[in-house]
Amino acid sequence: MADWQIAMIMMIGYLVIALVVGVMAGRGHDKHSLDEFTVAGGGLGLVVMWFLMGGAVFSAFSFLGAPGWAYSKGAPALYILTYTAFAILPWYIIGPKIGKIGRKFNIYTVSGFMKKRYGGKTLPILIGVIALLASIQYLATQMKGMAYIFNIMTEGRIPLWLGALLAYGIVVIYVATGGLRAAAWSDVFQGILMIVISWVVGLAIVNKLHDSVGGMFTNLVQDNPAFFEIGNEGSAISGTAYTTTILVSLIGFLMWPHLFSKSYASNARTIKKTVLVYPIFALFLIPLLFVGFSAVNVVNPADIGAPDEILPYLITTVLSLPGWVYGLVGAGALAAAMSTADAITHSASLEFTDGVIKNVKPDISDKTTLLLMRIGVFVVGGLAYFITVFGGQGLIALLLGAYGSIVQFAPGVYGALYSKRVTGPAVITGLVVGTFVNYYYQLVAESTPFDIHAGILGLICNIVIVIAVSAFTQQKSVKIAEEYRNIG
Repeated sequence: MADWQIAMIMMIGYLVIALVVGVMAGRGHDKHSLDEFTVAGGGLGLVVMWFLMGGAVFSAFSFLGAPGWAYSKGAPALYILTYTAFAILPWYIIGPKIGKIGRKFNIYTVSGFMKKRYGGKTLPILIGVIALLASIQYLATQMKGMAYIFNIMTEGRIPLWLGALLAYGIVVIYVATGGLRAAAWSDVFQGILMIVISWVVGLAIVNKLHDSVGGMFTNLVQDNPAFFEIGNEGSAISGTAYTTTILVSLIGFLMWPHLFSKSYASNARTIKKTVLVYPIFALFLIPLLFVGFSAVNVVNPADIGAPDEILPYLITTVLSLPGWVYGLVGAGALAAAMSTADAITHSASLEFTDGVIKNVKPDISDKTTLLLMRIGVFVVGGLAYFITVFGGQGLIALLLGAYGSIVQFAPGVYGALYSKRVTGPAVITGLVVGTFVNYYYQLVAESTPFDIHAGILGLICNIVIVIAVSAFTQQKSVKIAEEYRNIG
């Protein structure tokens, strides 16, 4: 049997198992309960929460984008480890507080959180729309990863459009039927798989190409000393760009609806424990970065379509490893992509339904809301699939672009938690301006001033406007503002 056939059988076998795990996770629970679909009854435990948060973050970029950046940019790829080590720390403080607010006011989305605090319909609608656009951008990252894996591991037999459709179709089915609980238990299975595969295969590749990790770094420093420098001549990125890339990821991390809403899915004790053990999950990225470093001076950039393809290219072409290794790595990469895709798809549907539809038509029942959320899973998936098939950006670029818009939620969220002076009009104005600035520098301008990340430029404008407008506007409900601020 040909190597690509073995790989295809293993990857399809993985998809079948993932589907069964996802569907079975929802059995025995009320499929007609809005609370069950949105936050799994609010009772997820430490192990499941750890894998859910880890799987929701470490995605297609882990197996493809991270090695790709390490291969093409060198030291700047280490930003991934930096922000994952620190970005979750604020959750230790704000997570329990957001969870208490959610339980008190029956909230399960970012848009619901903002609406209750600031009032009106404009802000939650804006958040629902922005969250949808950013989530689709993030989902395109995962779909591109799935498509790359199927295409390369089967030596081009499965085209990009079909690979993305196969893998994401499984995600849509179990999320639409089982909600958050299905995503959570799928992430446990997928998380274990990708951690084991990354270490086993990653170190095997490094040792095969350079005999050891130390030998790899020695060779790299001798051939290109600037490869592991940031901001100096010969570096792939400036110091400002590197710093603001980390900053937008740090601040934007918990603003993602699929992470923010997990505060509603567990208790304060579990949230705090998750924060303490969460960085361990990031250790599986280390061998994947090593894979990218190991390919420098081994693979000619002209021989691959994009840096994101470096890991599968090494396996299939440079090292000519057996088909079962193809399949193993393919399954690990699919697990990484799907474990994020399910959480994002679920939260995007919730945000759009709760933020947009329920504010345009506020009198719909919980039964109808649940139906719309399930339909929304398919709609979100379809839009992301369109971007995947016709878009041309790399995985890291797509991810950082999405962070640039989602980070604009931060002033409104932190203002709600810790200040009674921040007002709805201020948050709306800041959000609109910040998002516009971000997308302008992403899509229109060729560069940003001083090489600052577009999302940080938008956030600076956002914060200034929130402070200024709040000084000249009045709070609609001082009572709610005080309750949010005082909930411990």
